[in-house]
Amino acid sequence: MEHIKYRVASLRELMNKKGISACIIPGTDPHASEYIAEYWKERVWISGFNGSAGTAVITLNKAGLWTDSRYFLQGTEQLSGTGIELIKQGLPETLEIIPWLSDELKAGDKVGVNPQMFSVNTYAAMKSELKTEGVELISIDLLAEVWTERPSLPLNPIFVFDTKYNGKVSKEKLTALRAELKKAKANIFVMSALDDIAWLFNVRGNDVDYNPVVIAYALVAEEKATLFIAPEKLTAETRLYLEKEGVSVADYTAINDTLKGISASKAVLIDGSKLNQSMFEAIPSVCAIRNTMSPVFKLKSIKNEVEMAGVRRAMVKDGVALTKFFKWLEENVASGKLTEVSVDKKLYEFRKEQENFMGESFGTIAGYGPHGAIVHYSATEESASVLKPEGIFLLDSGGQYLDGTTDITRTVALGKVTDKQKTDFTLVMKGHIALGTAVFPAGTRGTQLDILARKAMWDLGLNYGHGTGHGVGHFLNVHEGPQSIRMDENPTVLQSGMFMSNEPGMYRTGEYGIRIENLVHIVPAMQTEFGQFLQFETVTLFPIDKNLIAIEMLNETEKNWLNAYHQKVFVNVSPSLNESEKIWLENKCSAIK
Repeated sequence: MEHIKYRVASLRELMNKKGISACIIPGTDPHASEYIAEYWKERVWISGFNGSAGTAVITLNKAGLWTDSRYFLQGTEQLSGTGIELIKQGLPETLEIIPWLSDELKAGDKVGVNPQMFSVNTYAAMKSELKTEGVELISIDLLAEVWTERPSLPLNPIFVFDTKYNGKVSKEKLTALRAELKKAKANIFVMSALDDIAWLFNVRGNDVDYNPVVIAYALVAEEKATLFIAPEKLTAETRLYLEKEGVSVADYTAINDTLKGISASKAVLIDGSKLNQSMFEAIPSVCAIRNTMSPVFKLKSIKNEVEMAGVRRAMVKDGVALTKFFKWLEENVASGKLTEVSVDKKLYEFRKEQENFMGESFGTIAGYGPHGAIVHYSATEESASVLKPEGIFLLDSGGQYLDGTTDITRTVALGKVTDKQKTDFTLVMKGHIALGTAVFPAGTRGTQLDILARKAMWDLGLNYGHGTGHGVGHFLNVHEGPQSIRMDENPTVLQSGMFMSNEPGMYRTGEYGIRIENLVHIVPAMQTEFGQFLQFETVTLFPIDKNLIAIEMLNETEKNWLNAYHQKVFVNVSPSLNESEKIWLENKCSAIK
């Protein structure tokens, strides 16, 4: 860990020279991405901690790293010997970063942050909070001087995402976006979110793990759209495509200078929850600013008929791959040679056999026994458990296909299970069915439906700590907003055409974890004198393990739903299977009484 100590010492030396008392280093990038390129992994570089969530704070004499309970064990191991203290978020005694800094610093001190790594809204909130303590927040990129052997930004060529898969040409999407700009009384929209850009211009890439996005910025005005991208990423074909769609091209690094040149008379629309502070500071202060949710964020959440037809094709392919995988797992688990890592690799092989497969949609969560209780568990060769023909196994995985994006969790019995495990599984399934069969009026928010997935558990004093549902992109980010189903309030209403997950769970620390996840599509249900009502269409196609169900806990409606779902799975998936696979699937989909 000496290299980490050296890096922190180098940073402190520079902080001293610049009159900076503290530096905050988050685990994000200038595009507010979930998965980021190596070039931007500043928090990993300064601390050695590579969990997906965490923020490092370096003062002149102290250093801490804030992360949540998912990463307490990992953080303890990776920070050992670095001089950086693990600070456990979510515990009653734990101070958040700004209150902690308020205790450590004095009036007149300065806190430095790289403005590329913080959204406009987050930066403003931090600045305001520190100001009450007499501490100044300033924009300064300290690591640009200290991190001398930084990896290069990816220069992978982009590719055009064909209209036969996405259903709308870019010109059509730009017209819809400009209509939204007009409603917002804005002249220019500044874009930094990579999935928004990929969707708007119908381009995809391989610049980060799991999400097929392209590192770029964009400006859309009333008469002109500009994509800011490294020229090396463009081919003659993609340049011609963009030109035909009415899109100009500029260098990725030219965005801030272009922003500085915006006319004072223009009203600029930004999404302050996504746009980084560095870009905001480049916009002339005399311009009117409209800070609101990205119109593209909302537009792309409603899937068109071509996209949904593609998702249904992807679900069949995923169902085929999962059938082959779980049949293989049953036949080989007694060998004592299967680990959480090796089964992950095997599942990838089965998905890779499917047409139009482009990779995984996120890092597979393969948790056997106690590891299943770690919600975002990621197995390594060192941590991986050996699977045995006993207990339960949780597998959360997904695929990226040109047809669409999948995300499915199944919890299965690998052998004998306890009555307690069956009870817990059945409670989760009751919640899954209750939400999946909900009929609700237009205008309903996800928060209002969340209790349906939890009530059977709440009645017994049980609960789970994560959200129940997230939006899913179309051959894009597997976690996509703005819609969600969770206990936290989200003002976004659920609309016909949205595509999202239904994934209640149950986790007993040190014992096992249970989650049942299907993806659902919001569709019209009925029109009455009380208005339009909506419902969920379950689109994932793979059976739920009947060996874990306490059938006596189910009512007739729940049994009927399960039998109908399993019939749908068999009808759709079986034509793509060989005879032995069909027999296996037919058994898994047989009706319960």
